[in-house]
Amino acid sequence: MENKEMLIVDDLMNQIKQKKIQPGEKFPSENALTEMYKVPRMTVRNAFNTLEERGFIQASQGKGRFLKGKSIQIKLPLTGDTSFTEKMEQMGYNLQTKNVLFKKVDYNPSIFNRLHASENENVYQVVRLRYINGEIIAIHYSFIKESTVPKIVEEGPEILSMFRFYRQQGFKKFTSNKSILSVTFPTLEEQQLLECKSMIPLIVVETDCTNKETNQILEYTKILYRSDTFKYDISTIT
Repeated sequence: MENKEMLIVDDLMNQIKQKKIQPGEKFPSENALTEMYKVPRMTVRNAFNTLEERGFIQASQGKGRFLKGKSIQIKLPLTGDTSFTEKMEQMGYNLQTKNVLFKKVDYNPSIFNRLHASENENVYQVVRLRYINGEIIAIHYSFIKESTVPKIVEEGPEILSMFRFYRQQGFKKFTSNKSILSVTFPTLEEQQLLECKSMIPLIVVETDCTNKETNQILEYTKILYRSDTFKYDISTIT
């Protein structure tokens, strides 16, 4: 990106941070910024495209570009002792879950090793989308070994809450041995599922769910959270 484009991006980002541009407020037009910064119109357009890729702009054809609404703050559960569904319901969020994929997965050492599964064992993946107030917040990937939870083959396509499913199988208390937090950018498939742009950072939480009574690993979980629409509070989780 050219320096002038970056200067415009940085200037507009500073205005957003300083609340000089409020959520829902219209940005100045391309013509106005072209005159203000003394640059070609394409330079301004490219700067706007960058902000849109980062998730700050809501474009409306014929009306202009607007700053996206204020992010909703979500308390993010990082531990495996309470399910995402239960935590969101307890905190009063309007949560919806959609099971979008269930399939047997090919051998992948990083997944199978987390489950203590051998190369020849059957491992299944449950993929669910999470919505808060009608907006997509995250993709949940759950990986389960068939020998640990045989009913997964039959009920996997309908599962909305893994913990509720496990309780139906006789498991009562849960914990996690380790949670890893990182950042990534969405693949093309993830962009389509999350309805986001390629440059929207995703917060990645990898953890396991373990039967607290026997320390048996029930699943390996990978969750991708959108960072453009939601803010996450990880300081007061109980």
